[in-house]
Amino acid sequence: PQPPPPTTMIPSPPDSSWPDAWLMPPAECTDQKAPNRRSPNVPVTAPQLRSLGISYWHLDPSSHSYPPLAVPWNPQDSPDPHLSQLRDERGYSYADIITVHPDTLPEYEAKVKSFFEEHIHDAEEIRYVLGGSGYFDVRNEEDEWVRIHVKTGDLITLPEGIYHRFT
Repeated sequence: PQPPPPTTMIPSPPDSSWPDAWLMPPAECTDQKAPNRRSPNVPVTAPQLRSLGISYWHLDPSSHSYPPLAVPWNPQDSPDPHLSQLRDERGYSYADIITVHPDTLPEYEAKVKSFFEEHIHDAEEIRYVLGGSGYFDVRNEEDEWVRIHVKTGDLITLPEGIYHRFT
């Protein structure tokens, strides 16, 4: 089990509002952008995601303006008071903003491919979806891939030391 994440005064939504998540088939993923559900589907619940050390919030990015690309982006520049509060409470000091789209992300195809390569970080990873959607895949305790479907407004943190990928 992962150590408990830092606490925050901004409550996480009820379990029923967490992103959809499911176990992926054990075979190698041939289409990273497809849902890749088992048949029958094997859902993964919010308590199961929390047991992996994942935290989740839902914010409203539509009432604030963000640049399409800022690497790095100073998180003190956040126009959203809830995002600023999370940043301050959890001690975040670095951020970047990218728009995963061929028109705005240099070397789009190579970047998308690299995001899907399994990797690990020595610090918590924080992702806030300002628009669109994507899939975070994380490894569970049984070394199975769990796919988490994140959408606009979802803010998810992955703990240090969890194998993951994104598409």
